[in-house]
Amino acid sequence: MDYDVKDIKLADSGKLKIEWAEATMPVLRLIRKRFKRQQPLKGVRVTACLHVTTETANLAITLKAGGADVRLCASNPLSTQDDVAAALVQHEGIPTFAIKGEDNATYYRHIESAIAHRPHLSMDDGADVVSHLHSKRKDLLRNVIGGTEETTTGVIRLRSMAEKKVLKFPVISVNDADTKHMFDNRYGTGQSTMDGIIRATNRLVCGSVFVVAGYGWCGRGIAMRAKGMGADVVVTEIDPLKALEAVMDGYRVMPMEEAAPIGDFFVTVTGNLKVIRGEHFAKMKDGAIVCNSGHFNVELDIPALEKLAKKRKIVRDGVEQFTYKNGNRVSLLGEGRLVNLATAEGHPSSVMDMSFANQALAAEYIVKNYKMLEKKVYPVPAVIDKEISRLKLAGMGVDIDKLTKEQEKYLASWEMGT
Repeated sequence: MDYDVKDIKLADSGKLKIEWAEATMPVLRLIRKRFKRQQPLKGVRVTACLHVTTETANLAITLKAGGADVRLCASNPLSTQDDVAAALVQHEGIPTFAIKGEDNATYYRHIESAIAHRPHLSMDDGADVVSHLHSKRKDLLRNVIGGTEETTTGVIRLRSMAEKKVLKFPVISVNDADTKHMFDNRYGTGQSTMDGIIRATNRLVCGSVFVVAGYGWCGRGIAMRAKGMGADVVVTEIDPLKALEAVMDGYRVMPMEEAAPIGDFFVTVTGNLKVIRGEHFAKMKDGAIVCNSGHFNVELDIPALEKLAKKRKIVRDGVEQFTYKNGNRVSLLGEGRLVNLATAEGHPSSVMDMSFANQALAAEYIVKNYKMLEKKVYPVPAVIDKEISRLKLAGMGVDIDKLTKEQEKYLASWEMGT
């Protein structure tokens, strides 16, 4: 089997971690059981460019159970769990191309390896496979019937491609599913980002000024968790509606220019570039800690930070300290990459259960319906969202009410009035 992992001898350790995650992924477990029986993906070649974690491993195993020929590569150079990558190769027979800390050349070589089987389906977290196919490997596009995308950043890229009429196959935006963004982005990113910051720094959050750039679902989750830990949370935004919501949720809202001199912690989650720029870094006080929880590290203008510093050094695992000419020190976590994966383990498995259930069912939907789909970005069908919600509640042992016949008739009627 073709693969590239750090050390295949780590496989047994990775297997145990995959099993530990699977214990709190009941929705994916139920889908896997049905997939194994029905084989809806039989003969379908899937290239998955995702964070190689225990949760992703369970998705890959589910896809394979459904009959798919799966190849997996990393969607971020720092997010791979090396023992998990080894376990997928050794114990599951899934070709995996991912090494934590891989350089840029290796990253794209791994994408090339993952698409070498001429995929029918792409499964992205950041749209790198879609972009690579459209720019570097157009010869493979004729095989592709569709794709799925996991992130806000990736969806932005794909919608731009669709608007410019260059997207060559339909893509389902898993990121837009309610069972994804309302839970994965808010509760998953909220908890795992704080976990990454605390693991990297061992600093007290309580009593600090905690600046969150962006108040989408990820920003909401981080702000909520930081506030719960006792921080004075400041939100920066460009959208007046989201800024208003942040104010109504009890946070201070101001431009980054005003937040820069007062913040102790800074987290970006916007999907845009240069959200924290040189003029902001220059104003930060001694000891400020900066990180990013958006998909790409371009949210931070790292070259500008490097220019400001007279010296830099690694002070802890995942922590690089930049010292200015005036003596002030600013620390960057995880090279500005996704801090929840660069310095921690990513989202809890119970949250990713819903996100990856969306991935699995969206893949099945594309295989069944691709001939009727246009070359554009589609939302996850509502029926899939509701089914995942139903399965999640069942897995949690939670029952809900059902409409009576009289209530159904009332909701479907316009004559009854008051």
